Amino acid sequence: MKKAWLWIILPLVALLISIRIFLSVNPLEPLGVSAPPIENLTIERTVLDDKGISLLVRAGGSEPMQIAQVQVDGAYWEFSQNPPGALPRLATAWIQLPYPWVWDEAHKIDFVTNTGVTFEHTIDVAVPTPQISFPRFLAYALLGLYVGILPVGLGMLFYPSLKTLGGQGMKFILALTVGMLAFLLVDTLEEGLELASGAASAFSSSALVWLVAVASFLAMLAAGRRGGKVPEGSALATYLAFSIGLHNLGEGLAIGAAFAAGKAALGSLLVVGFTLHNITEGIGIAAPLVEARPKFVTFLGLTALAGLPAVLGTWMGAFAFSPHWAAVFLGIGAGAILQVMVEVGSYLARTAYKLGGTWLSQVSLAGFVLGLALMYGTAFLVNF
Repeated sequence: MKKAWLWIILPLVALLISIRIFLSVNPLEPLGVSAPPIENLTIERTVLDDKGISLLVRAGGSEPMQIAQVQVDGAYWEFSQNPPGALPRLATAWIQLPYPWVWDEAHKIDFVTNTGVTFEHTIDVAVPTPQISFPRFLAYALLGLYVGILPVGLGMLFYPSLKTLGGQGMKFILALTVGMLAFLLVDTLEEGLELASGAASAFSSSALVWLVAVASFLAMLAAGRRGGKVPEGSALATYLAFSIGLHNLGEGLAIGAAFAAGKAALGSLLVVGFTLHNITEGIGIAAPLVEARPKFVTFLGLTALAGLPAVLGTWMGAFAFSPHWAAVFLGIGAGAILQVMVEVGSYLARTAYKLGGTWLSQVSLAGFVLGLALMYGTAFLVNF
């Protein structure tokens, strides 16, 4: 056993020694490699208040970089940096500009490093950034309840009508659920990749979305089928609610960030659109419960599990948004949705087998296509 550990540690020690020697000797010096260091700057947050404009920047270059000048709308402007000095790789700093920004106007900001490299950032619509306060905290919570809890709860009200369906009707509803989940999967991955594009390139956030999605899928699949059991009934409904909750967390992030930045111009109509868009999620969660006798508290728990993450998302999006962490959350959500698609599809196949048919039939195909169509159609109401 000790020898086994020795042959694990020895190669690692040899690797560290080799890297140390390489960096000390610098064998590339005779090649005349003298290219300037690569500089990269990502603006992760923008805060507008009565003191001016504050921006959270992250350095992503190969060497420490120094912000030398800042231009606002074509004019050089005084600024302060916290912490001051050069920014090491992946370090962050707040840049404060005492600039009299104009409400509803666009502002262009250019950062100039000491090497002359310029990085551009545009504020499309200048509006005050929401500050954390109890009334505003409650307002964003109410927004999350309207786009999360309310539509899922309304969708759950279809449960009594689902119990009146026969075998073919059940196949249709399960296929409908798979179709809705397929749309949510694509939508979640798309949102995750879009947010990843706004993160520092050093994080490789686009690849991270896919890797986290795969890891999340495998982890949830292993958890759901531990002991050789296949989730059905309330267990399957719980996985459905959990995966939809992760998706609603991502929706909440987008909504909170959009309202905070003044991009959600439709206001109340946008909230109504999300409510209509998410009602179908409650129907999908209720479908696996048709053959069970769930208590009322079960419906309350599932509604909370699926809807409350939207509240958390709006808070995070409005007050503490971070593009790479948002991308990670959405990657987890995508993996969870894929796991539930597999389980609901498996449940559909078993239901069809009991009826003497196959999972792929005209009824299930119609349900799948309708699920896609419903989610795609209501998505027109929530694009901003």
